[in-house]
Amino acid sequence: MKFNVGCEIGYEVNDAATLIFNIEAMRGGRQSILHETLTITPQYEADENTAADTGNRYLRLTAPQGPVQLRYEAVVELDPVHRQPDFIGEVPVAKLPLDTMAYINPSRYCPSDQLARFAGRQFGNIQPGFQRVTEICNWINSEVDYMFGSSDTSTTAADTFSTRAGVCRDFAHLGITFCRALGIPARFVSCYAWQLQPQDFHAVFEAYLGDRWYLFDATRMAALDGMVRIGCGRDAADTAFATIYGNVNSMPIRVWSEAIDGDKTEEWTTDAVSVARV
Repeated sequence: MKFNVGCEIGYEVNDAATLIFNIEAMRGGRQSILHETLTITPQYEADENTAADTGNRYLRLTAPQGPVQLRYEAVVELDPVHRQPDFIGEVPVAKLPLDTMAYINPSRYCPSDQLARFAGRQFGNIQPGFQRVTEICNWINSEVDYMFGSSDTSTTAADTFSTRAGVCRDFAHLGITFCRALGIPARFVSCYAWQLQPQDFHAVFEAYLGDRWYLFDATRMAALDGMVRIGCGRDAADTAFATIYGNVNSMPIRVWSEAIDGDKTEEWTTDAVSVARV
């Protein structure tokens, strides 16, 4: 499927500030960018870099006092891998690819060591594999309320576990934390999400199972095979759509993701879905 995705972001800069963005769709894997445009108003010079380990695309600019706006738009084609969940197992730590090891340890927002006892008790007896990660998502969806304003940029998975409320980034952090506590590599993914209502930047997670990274969304708010990946990392600290160094006021954000050939009406897939490189 092809999607038109993008965003409009604006700030009122009160004093000279440096802004770092991660809003451009990833290149590679099962995701192809057919066309994209990025407009900065006023036209400030910007540095661009693609992280070698993740493929995240970063844009850095320094803006003087006054307004600054960014508009990004892309046509992206997805060719996701679909697999039957019943045949996807977990990989013993001794046989995991070395480049997955960074995603099995605790991180800033995912203190898997703190929730290891609960994860083992709640999910340890479930058959290892795709179904166990699905059960983790089922538990989060059932036990945690999706509630705007219930968390902030300091909220960890342990906090979400305690308050039983959060938004998509918190659901993803909790899923990652439980997976890591069980020895399953898991990483945070930011994306443009088809069928998400209301439209916004969305957060999901990927777990490494079998021979690749598979998508999971504990919020169950968007179709897995309609997610255009923007960035991935250990947690949200690695994938923030904007990191600000300076005094600025944010303007309203507009985000969109539309199917080029019209919004599909069929039911969401129950297959295991992967759009990562491997």
